[in-house]
Amino acid sequence: MAASSVTSRGPDNRETLIPGESYSSGISWAAVIAGAFVAASLWLILLSLGTGLGVSSVSPWSDLSASASTIGKAAILWLIITEIIASSMGGYLAGRLRTKWATIHTDEVYFRDTAHGFLVWAVGLVITASFLASAATSMVGGVATLRSPSLSASAVADPNEYFIDRLFRPDHPGLNGIDTPARAEATRIFAHALGQGSLAAADQTYLADLIAGRSGLNHTDAEARVATVFEQIQQATDTARKAVAHLSLWLFIALLIGAFCASYAATIGGRERDNVKLI
Repeated sequence: MAASSVTSRGPDNRETLIPGESYSSGISWAAVIAGAFVAASLWLILLSLGTGLGVSSVSPWSDLSASASTIGKAAILWLIITEIIASSMGGYLAGRLRTKWATIHTDEVYFRDTAHGFLVWAVGLVITASFLASAATSMVGGVATLRSPSLSASAVADPNEYFIDRLFRPDHPGLNGIDTPARAEATRIFAHALGQGSLAAADQTYLADLIAGRSGLNHTDAEARVATVFEQIQQATDTARKAVAHLSLWLFIALLIGAFCASYAATIGGRERDNVKLI
């Protein structure tokens, strides 16, 4: 289908035919994809740099290492800076490289440039997420392949295994009353209790009898241990939940800032593109 055209009347009252763009695409996909790949690449590079700086600031000696709070705040700040730099660069390139719209109103040009920047951010986010998901899958598969046979899969996957170890820890180190079925049953009981929000009295009594028979503790001490371990598991689970929620909130803010920066930078690049004078 041919593009539509409009006519304009000049000073000599003659009509001049001006080709319109009603049937041409308002999106320069080549510029969008190029900007998206640049944004994704910069994001990954800056993420690697931030990870390296963060790891280098951690020391096994408490007096030489930055605090967890400081590292967490620095990581959030670096995440926001990474989004600003990567998204702005990708959006600017998309605006600068896009097709020039010669017969489009200035407001429409501004809208299209903004849309190009937003598309760069969206496509770049999909590319980055796909790469990270693929990398995470490969790393998990590599760990599963190279893991020592003596290390159980549940110890890697379940962070509550430490608390189960404490639950079945014998009263005297020489005793060895831990068996896999009992541990698995205790894990299922605690998982159900976490879902319900409390440990049922019958389950607590049953676990106390189970622990007393395998650790050498009397029933009262075993019941107290069960209550203590369950409380510790609840605290650890709640801490992990809050950390995930906190990270998700700041990730949302960083991505929102990145979308704005990409859209605004695309308008700057587009404006400079339109102001280029032919030689």
